[in-house]
Amino acid sequence: MMDYENYDPSYPDQPVVDLYLPVWASLPAFRSKPAFVWVDDGSANEATSTLTFGQLNDSVQSIASQLLTPLQRGDAVVILCSPGLELVETIFGCQRAGLLSVPVSPPDPSFTNPNFHHLIRALSQTKPKAALAHSTYITRIQHYISLPSSDKDLVQRLQNLRWIAIDDIKTKDTTLQHSPYKGCRAEDLYLVQYTSGATGIPKPVLVTAGSAAHNVRTARKAYDLHPNSVIVSWLPQYHDCGLMFLLLTIVSGATCVLTSPGAFVNRPRLWLELISNFNATCTPVPSFTLPLVVKRGGVDKGTSPINLWSMKNLIIINEPIYRDAVEQFVDVFKPYGLNPSSISPSYGLAENCTFVSTAWRSDTPLPSHNKLLPSARLNENDDQLEDMNIVVVNEETHEAVEDGIEGEIWVSSPSNASGYLAHPNLTREVYYGRLKNKLSRPFLRTGDRGVVKGEDRYLFVTGRCADVIRLRNDDVGMEIHPHYVETAAYNSNPGFLRGGCLAAFEVSNTVVVVAETQRMEKDIGVLRKICDGVRHGVVMEEGVEVGTVVLVRSGCVPKTTSGKIQRWAAKDKLVGGKMGVLMEVRFGDYGGSVPSLGAGVGESEGRGGGRGGGGGGGEEGWGKVAVGEEREEIFLSFSPNASIRPPLQSFL
Repeated sequence: MMDYENYDPSYPDQPVVDLYLPVWASLPAFRSKPAFVWVDDGSANEATSTLTFGQLNDSVQSIASQLLTPLQRGDAVVILCSPGLELVETIFGCQRAGLLSVPVSPPDPSFTNPNFHHLIRALSQTKPKAALAHSTYITRIQHYISLPSSDKDLVQRLQNLRWIAIDDIKTKDTTLQHSPYKGCRAEDLYLVQYTSGATGIPKPVLVTAGSAAHNVRTARKAYDLHPNSVIVSWLPQYHDCGLMFLLLTIVSGATCVLTSPGAFVNRPRLWLELISNFNATCTPVPSFTLPLVVKRGGVDKGTSPINLWSMKNLIIINEPIYRDAVEQFVDVFKPYGLNPSSISPSYGLAENCTFVSTAWRSDTPLPSHNKLLPSARLNENDDQLEDMNIVVVNEETHEAVEDGIEGEIWVSSPSNASGYLAHPNLTREVYYGRLKNKLSRPFLRTGDRGVVKGEDRYLFVTGRCADVIRLRNDDVGMEIHPHYVETAAYNSNPGFLRGGCLAAFEVSNTVVVVAETQRMEKDIGVLRKICDGVRHGVVMEEGVEVGTVVLVRSGCVPKTTSGKIQRWAAKDKLVGGKMGVLMEVRFGDYGGSVPSLGAGVGESEGRGGGRGGGGGGGEEGWGKVAVGEEREEIFLSFSPNASIRPPLQSFL
């Protein structure tokens, strides 16, 4: 690879990300340098398409100029492009045009899948003037609008939009190249970025161009990125970390190799091949990636050799980050050149643009706390965080807690977003946290819990405030983060349960565990043994009594687009009778009360809640069974698809 000796890491320092692009494009060494490389779902041996810095700058200028013919600076536009270089060009083109971008994963234009509800949410909240999409997608939208059976409300919203075909405006138009620059200023809103939805309905976060630029400049320094860096990313490009690395590429003058999330999920080995073939130095992945690749990576099955010697930053996002999972990954891939010092556990959230911190140091082994790796180092002598102030605060008193005490993580930084669109009260509550009896800038209340440990003041992100399971027994309170329960439950039977597909939460002062199965097991005895194993495993590993274990079909536990478990949504589905339940076992002391969850036999079959409520196409019943000195109440729910017809009287 070429050395770019004329690069000074302190220059150029631009107020918005878009202004970096013409600087690189004007330098002879960078104009023909690849900025983005797109690889399709197949082999990583050949790049499907490439955008150099010069090509990207020309395309962005053309898109911006032509968008400002039908639109005005400051208008909101929804971007409905599939992952790829076209989406990259569109995002940067909108920033240069001074438009407010709302990137949304485009739902199937037939609108038969439930994922189109997020589009309706975005349209109703942001009220965009136009929608940008590929011409073929627009044609299918117009076909849907013409159908008499279409959703009238959705049709009305789609008809109110001006539809602009990206493939018609991204071609360079030399007559428009010299129009005045009308891009976003630092104080201008340039992006509506939705939260992941891990703890509630996704909320629209307002991001200024200046906040985004500060955020990626901070990340560039933290990860030591530069023009010789090569980034590999399969993350969704619509928001959060996937979008940030598009901006980070331009700020760093680096090269970014992209592929789709679907390509990675279908063939996890592709990620390893991209790192190997492009000599990647940096890659961001959610924490679930590591165990998934260990299990399904197929290192020995492909024809392309795996070599990870070039990796400097294997950035792990999506807390919590378990030390055991990281060590297992390192042990497997160390023979393939992976350097353990490349592991970069990190922390971020949409409300702070994305990046908050990383614990990575190339020469420092990472400690652990309660099975977790740290996501920051808050040593006061460390200049990594610059003007980003992170404190751990008592949620009730708003006082900073001492090191070693868990509390809510608060962040004060120029990277903080401007608030939530059309949510003034929530914006005031979340973005204007004030420490008690202290004068300071306002803090962003992250909703995450953490603890600071050790002389280097490592920050460990322990979980989400909203997800904490709180139980009371004889006026004695107990708190536990659900991910510990879920991990222990999975460890009880990893051959049957799906890793990363369990949800633990509280119902009626009882811990409930919902777990997806890897296969449709028909043996009642096996299912019962799995439930007993979950209960026993959680007690032994975490000292927590599980009141109910629910085994469900694959795909029933709801997740965000970045793979986070939506425990609130899982609880709603279970209580609402919309889970594809294979077996539900409720444990309780003899004579004790057992909560009624109203679990359903399936999303399509449905039934009334309550004990013995009939209907829905499944067979169900209540029984009693003695186990040791305890008696337990069991609810069995069987889907017709499973073809299970047990003699329920055998459980009496």
